[in-house]
Amino acid sequence: MPTVSVKWQKEVFPKIEIDTSQPPIVFKSQLYTLTGVPPERQKIMVKGGLLKDDADWATLGIKDGQKLMMMGTADEIVKAPEKGPVFVEDLPEEEQVVKVGHSAGLYNLGNTCYMNSTVQCLHIVPELKSALWSYTNTSRPNDVDLNSHLLTIATRDLFNDLDRNAKPVAPMQFLSVLRKKYPQFAQQHNGAYMQQDAEECWTQLMYTLSQSLVPSSGSSDATAAVKTLFGIDLVSRVHCPESGEESSEKESVYALKCHISQEVNHLHEGLKHGLKSELEKASPVLGRTAIYSKESQISELPKYLTVQFVRFFWKRESNQKAKILRKVDYPLELDVYEFCSDELKQQLQGPRQMLRQAENVKFGLKPDGKNNDQKENEANASTPEGTSSDKGEATSMNIDAPDNKPQLTGIYDLVAVLTHKGRSADSGHYVAWVKQESGKWIEYDDDNPIPQREEEITKLSGGGIYLSILLYCFSFMDPSLMFQPNVPNVSSWISLHNI
Repeated sequence: MPTVSVKWQKEVFPKIEIDTSQPPIVFKSQLYTLTGVPPERQKIMVKGGLLKDDADWATLGIKDGQKLMMMGTADEIVKAPEKGPVFVEDLPEEEQVVKVGHSAGLYNLGNTCYMNSTVQCLHIVPELKSALWSYTNTSRPNDVDLNSHLLTIATRDLFNDLDRNAKPVAPMQFLSVLRKKYPQFAQQHNGAYMQQDAEECWTQLMYTLSQSLVPSSGSSDATAAVKTLFGIDLVSRVHCPESGEESSEKESVYALKCHISQEVNHLHEGLKHGLKSELEKASPVLGRTAIYSKESQISELPKYLTVQFVRFFWKRESNQKAKILRKVDYPLELDVYEFCSDELKQQLQGPRQMLRQAENVKFGLKPDGKNNDQKENEANASTPEGTSSDKGEATSMNIDAPDNKPQLTGIYDLVAVLTHKGRSADSGHYVAWVKQESGKWIEYDDDNPIPQREEEITKLSGGGIYLSILLYCFSFMDPSLMFQPNVPNVSSWISLHNI
């Protein structure tokens, strides 16, 4: 094999052997290791011009000791990174949470999945976290007992731990205080703590927080009372068919009930059943007890609407709690307009129409004239002429409020689902499904957060996994949309449609 020297720029590489049994591309690869110039950039001068990759060495007349010249630019030398790779596990806990995209899971401390799921669903509410953050160890109201105060503090600390950690959190302090405040959660069987009802845990925790987190005078919206966030005001018509008595009642609740029967296949049907009931009470007219019918309507809506599925009931014949194993479909967007009182409907009409108009503009559609709410109201209208116009002016004033706050619409978006798998409240397994700020869904199975697709959430209506609690967040109408181009302002819209 001949030996040659190659001159490249100011360097000379002597005694390079050429294997003439191999094509020139092999020789170029040798030079690449010496110079860093890729073969495709090498220009080597030989007899007859430039050395080609597939040339025949026999025709080139290369002699031993011959000097060759090469031109070409070397690849840039790859520099070692200033910092080595950083793994998520090596980041500080706060940065891990950001990288992971969701907060931590909760260890199961012995049949505590009911509690873990409840906490994860409520933890998604930023206004509740803000109110808890403002609650200090000395914030205890005079009419709040010590255990309620300690449970509120434990909730605050647990929420903070979930936000600061990517690894699972052990809610030992929270569980200890919960059992002191509500001893039913400390029930044992054969030396082990029993499974409990998540709905009962939700209700008790909500009641405690509503007592502790009361807004002080001059407080901001960030410290709004739990009543403002979750409270639902109902106005009810109570009627006795037997005596003809009729009265009106007002009450506040923290959840709407979805009653399940053979006729209920969808959430809307269950809510209708939940707003109608019968009760037995003393009748002054009859001088004895009688059956009264009670029909309720929503008179004031919260920002977060809780729906509880009434699946468990007490079977007298067997003296035990039973579960209704029935599939009930539910929407990702819940409209409660039909369940509202007439007064509340009037307040919701303007923002609802503006929301639909804005959506039409967003998708390139033309305004649709009157919406379904207006058509239904006008079809059922029995008020004197001119009353409708007065209500329209009131709606206009509501929308054009000087504080420019977002307007309520009566439409809610699903943000959390609590499910139960099993045939009894005293057994089975609870899991929370929570929508993150990014819009992605996470399934919190105790200490194991699992990313889920939105289409998987809509499949939780039955088939072994049953709905227990739904949490919806109000969809607001942004006032800034009311004055954008191509979106008619409220005054002209009211005049056009004569609400």
